[in-house]
Amino acid sequence: MPAPILKYMGDYPIKHARSPMELTDQIFGPATQYEALQDEIYCQIMRQMTNNNNRLSMERGWQLMWLCSGLFVPNSKLLGYTQRFLESRCREQLAPDCLQRLNGMCSKEPRNLPPHHIEVEAIQQNSTQIFHKIHFPNETNDIFEVQSTTTIEDLCRSITYQLKLTSADGYGLSLKTTNKMVNLQNQKYLFDSLRQTAEPSKKGKRVKEVNQANMPYLVIFKRKLWFNVSPGKDLVADLMFHYPQEMPRYLRGYHNCTKEDMTNIGGLLFRAEVDSDRSQFVMIPRMLRELVPADQIDLMSPEEWKKNIIQAYSKQSGITVQEAKIEFLKAICSWPTFGCAFFEVKQTCESSYPNIVLIAISKLGISLIDPQTKEVLVMHPFSRIKEYQSEGNYFEMSIGTLLRAVVFVCETTQANTMEDLLRSYVTMYETQRTALRPKHNIFS
Repeated sequence: MPAPILKYMGDYPIKHARSPMELTDQIFGPATQYEALQDEIYCQIMRQMTNNNNRLSMERGWQLMWLCSGLFVPNSKLLGYTQRFLESRCREQLAPDCLQRLNGMCSKEPRNLPPHHIEVEAIQQNSTQIFHKIHFPNETNDIFEVQSTTTIEDLCRSITYQLKLTSADGYGLSLKTTNKMVNLQNQKYLFDSLRQTAEPSKKGKRVKEVNQANMPYLVIFKRKLWFNVSPGKDLVADLMFHYPQEMPRYLRGYHNCTKEDMTNIGGLLFRAEVDSDRSQFVMIPRMLRELVPADQIDLMSPEEWKKNIIQAYSKQSGITVQEAKIEFLKAICSWPTFGCAFFEVKQTCESSYPNIVLIAISKLGISLIDPQTKEVLVMHPFSRIKEYQSEGNYFEMSIGTLLRAVVFVCETTQANTMEDLLRSYVTMYETQRTALRPKHNIFS
């Protein structure tokens, strides 16, 4: 244990070059998994910083103390000693911040993983402020300040406040890498979640730290649970989240709609693209994939679509681009599939259903839909779903009553996302029921 600390502080010769994060992983990784090692880490750092006259070594020692104080606290006996150690060195630049972090950590759960490379890079640049970029569905992004102990829920509330949304309810963070999209769980720490889901597995040969630090990923803030969504009520939410999330679902052909619906919406989407530039009419046949559900384009010829969309566009004259987007949401919000998350799955459980079905998860429950006809084959309210789980590429749920239940199994690469979304809706309703449950007065 002492060797990695000495190596990081520059007090021990290193035969082969080690990145700072590789050393911090060696120092803190075992301690985040085994509580018994946490006291030893604090003791070794303080011991190496006592009577140390090497300026560079001390600077790196304070970096380690800063990282450590945002991960876990020592036992109660060593805690007092550590606090006095930091108080006695209050003139050191990082000492007050380390003490504040340590005291704050006393009321929190310990971290589960060693520091993220963003934390390591920040403190190596003598910065105790950490910022992270968050992306939004309307293709914008912003920078938000985070702490070592910021949870996903904390960050969601911070984003909600900064964007001036009317409520944080229903929103969530997702992490997107080159090969997967994962919903992040509210109660978990941000940096633990990023390390757990964004970095490659360390099976077999050790993965070079430089690859881990450079793993491309995006953290996306979006609406996750679609309840209490009323278009026009919160314009920021409509334009940043509801429109850019619902419009692609419409164009993928997930909704069952009429020809009149499609021409009306085609006019709105065309206005959202070109505003009042009527010279763009000629481009409509080439833009159909941006205006009409993919599986309905062949319903008419490109010229017929153009004629109908121009007529709808002309009737909607006078509205702005923003108003067109709100009108799109108002046009589809009454549809039973509005706000649904759709998953294309393969099933062999029910012979009367197609082999490939769409599963739609919404505030009402889970619907199985024929992807060709858009017919709802069956709808299961949450009250009838007794058990559910995902494993690998398989999602399984038990439907019915405790005495008589039917098991439905399907295959999809998004099995984990389905389980997470279902659990989130169920948890939301359980929370609401608990809040509405009358309190019993023992004196009544």
